[in-house]
This record gives sequence, C-alpha cells and structure tokens, in this order.
Amino acid sequence: MVDWSTCTAVERDIAKVSGAWVFRGTRVPVSALFENLEAATVEQFLSWFPGVARGQVDAVLEHAARSAQAA
Repeated sequence: MVDWSTCTAVERDIAKVSGAWVFRGTRVPVSALFENLEAATVEQFLSWFPGVARGQVDAVLEHAARSAQAA
C-alpha cells in the first residue's frame, strides 16, 4: 500500500470525498487516475478532470513508482 502522506501533490481531508486522498486543491480522488489509466492516456485523464495539473499526475505516478520499488 502506498503512503500518500509524503506526496505533496495530494491531500486528505475528511470533509472532502469522505476522506479519500485527492489531488491537492481538487475533489478528484487519486484512485481515479489509476482506474482510468487502464483504458485511457494521461492526456485523456487530464481532459476529463481539468482541475488536475500535469505536474500533479507526474508527481503521483513517480511517488507510486518509488513506493513500489521500496516494497
């Protein structure tokens, strides 16, 4: 399991999306990125969720990759 608490591109607030990890400044769950990457490109994801910046997506993917390597 990924520890998102050290990734600056995301935040968690019990008042937002039932406390799910979301892209900072949005209500878009981080899980939506991974669910959509199964059938879409990053560019498509960004067009569907315009509040999310490319840099945020890159940071989340890099954080997940580092977490997987550490495990």
